[in-house]
Amino acid sequence: MDSTFGSYVREKREALRRRDRSFSVRKLAERLGVQPSYLSKIELGQVGPPSEATTIRLAALLGENPDELLARAGKISSDLKDAIRRRPTLFAALIRQLRDAPDPAVEQVVRESRATYGSPEP
Repeated sequence: MDSTFGSYVREKREALRRRDRSFSVRKLAERLGVQPSYLSKIELGQVGPPSEATTIRLAALLGENPDELLARAGKISSDLKDAIRRRPTLFAALIRQLRDAPDPAVEQVVRESRATYGSPEP
């Protein structure tokens, strides 16, 4: 199994645990609604990343951006999948056009889109 996602989760959880004991594996797993052994296996890379819903809850508990944590898990949120499925050619072209663009350029496209279409924040 790929341990990159698990290592990242463990690193973030441990950093929080140093300041707040409620971020032990056992306590975080309880808040997440999973068994502590399962969370431990995720962190150790012994099992793959959890479901989309669990990954999003985990992001919230760790104070992480859910889209970023999903990406680290090799996943993409259902709402984005739906948008891509509706217009696959356009979104593929957009992503390919922007994939190597510097962050400020991508951020400008996002800002302009929000201003024009009122799209919500992630």
